[in-house]
Amino acid sequence: MKVYRTHNCAELSLDHVDQEVTLSGWVHRVRDHGGVLFIDLRDHYGITQVVIDPDSKDFVNAETYRSEWCIKVAGRVKARESDLINKNLQTGYIEVFIDNTEIISTAEDLPLPVFGELEYPEETRLRYRFLDLRREGLHKNMLLRADVIASIRKEMWQIGFNEFQTPILTASSPEGARDFLVPSRLNRGKFYALPQAPQQFKQLIMMGGFDKYFQIAPCFRDEDPRSDRSPTDFYQLDIEMSFVNQDDIFNAVKPVVEKIFRKYSDKKVESDWPRITYKDAMLWYGTDKPDLRNPIKMEKVCEYFRESGFVVFSNILKNEGSEIRAIPAPGGGSRNFCDRMNIFAQKEGLPGMGYIFWREIDGKIDAAGPLAKNIGFEKSEMIRDKLGLNVGDAAFFLGGEPKNFEAFSAKARNQIGKQLKLIDEDVFAFAWIIDFPMYEKDSESEKIDFSHNPFSMPQGGLSALDGNPLEVLGYQYDLACNGYELLSGAIRNHELDTMFKAFELAGYSNKEVSSRFSGIIQGLKFAPPPHGGCALGIDRMLMLLANEENIREVIMFPMNQKGEDLMMNAPSSPTNEQIRDLGIRIVEGDPDKMNGS
Repeated sequence: MKVYRTHNCAELSLDHVDQEVTLSGWVHRVRDHGGVLFIDLRDHYGITQVVIDPDSKDFVNAETYRSEWCIKVAGRVKARESDLINKNLQTGYIEVFIDNTEIISTAEDLPLPVFGELEYPEETRLRYRFLDLRREGLHKNMLLRADVIASIRKEMWQIGFNEFQTPILTASSPEGARDFLVPSRLNRGKFYALPQAPQQFKQLIMMGGFDKYFQIAPCFRDEDPRSDRSPTDFYQLDIEMSFVNQDDIFNAVKPVVEKIFRKYSDKKVESDWPRITYKDAMLWYGTDKPDLRNPIKMEKVCEYFRESGFVVFSNILKNEGSEIRAIPAPGGGSRNFCDRMNIFAQKEGLPGMGYIFWREIDGKIDAAGPLAKNIGFEKSEMIRDKLGLNVGDAAFFLGGEPKNFEAFSAKARNQIGKQLKLIDEDVFAFAWIIDFPMYEKDSESEKIDFSHNPFSMPQGGLSALDGNPLEVLGYQYDLACNGYELLSGAIRNHELDTMFKAFELAGYSNKEVSSRFSGIIQGLKFAPPPHGGCALGIDRMLMLLANEENIREVIMFPMNQKGEDLMMNAPSSPTNEQIRDLGIRIVEGDPDKMNGS
């Protein structure tokens, strides 16, 4: 015998009319219509309207019911009158007339509304996340999350991958963020690291003779928060394959990702995933995660400003490594729009942007704006022709060393696209970003270091490392989607000599590499296969599928921007006993000041 329910709150239909049923759930809403009580009863599955008339023996009790009380009701299913049918509700053709009710549990005054999708302070939402999860939108997001992960698993198994689990307590892995450290009780003074990614383990799985690995892997990184990044932990679809090149990885991943996006979104999913070099991405879009829904592509226009009448740009070009780049603005050909973009630039900390806009005067094309006056009509027309612009369009210009203005140029490109409504919001546009540089130079220390995953194979192998490190490209790749990095990966370095040489260029001795990455180094001594893989951010993918702008909206129990769990009061202070067991001491104060910095 079912004690609490014979059916759930989304199950009843006209097929159940005149049946006696029992339902349990939460009081979603109570309405009093002329002495008749209507209660929207909600559970995980949906809502059923139940009716209690004044003749019912439980009417008086039911009048006391409040929002989010948990109750059980029993009664008979009846068809609604035709004018009372609610087609927006799964159970909108019926209602249940109640014979008796029972309070299962009561609720205190709610700290946040569950009915509706009202905006509410995030701090309160996170502190009472279990109540927040009852809200329809967030509840749907969590079900979407469960469905997507189940589908990913199914797809990966169907294409021949095996799912393996890797350790949570491990050694540090070079993923570019700070580790979360866990002190060891059995090995006093030593620490485990929570894995930033299963990087070394998945490579060692390939070295262990397995061919195709995947895992829905928890990852832990002590990072600064962003709207698209959790500051503590996240999940990724972790993949590794043996005897593959870059194309093999792309061919394996693309159908899975494409199928998931098509299945769980009504938006158009572009089938053409262009391959864009890192160098071109930074030139055309100012970022290595471009939003290709925006058609704007930036271009170099240095030749039009050398020895020109615009002294600011001509002087900039005298400095080695400096460039002038143009940001086209189709449809932005008015002084009003150009002024608005200059205000945007000033808010971002720039004095402004040079611009040209093209208009028609007396049947002739006219180039207007301060730059046009300085460089003349002929060069303005050359610029217009190069950028493929027309009358009614505009272009904005930035100059200097690209690394100093690329980040802003990406923001300006996005802003122009939004302002001029050039972005198709109903599309997922993907692009492979390839040919990342292996190394970068720190602008202050002049030190050479890895720019991406240090375990990547350099293009050209060992011999490529004999020249200028800053010219070495790696078999490294990202997948960008709508302005977000969705996936990152690489073909791995499976040659011991090449690995040592790659680290040597970044200032690491063979001894240090062997100590820090002992698992990988040992594996490279015993005939490793060529292998490669990638990791896809599941939380970020879900954020896109759910059409959310904040990643916390697709995580069941997220941290706040300070890396705090307000509901569980984490992080918390350990007890004195715990401290003694671990053999450590906590020093109060600012660590930067204590380090003398």
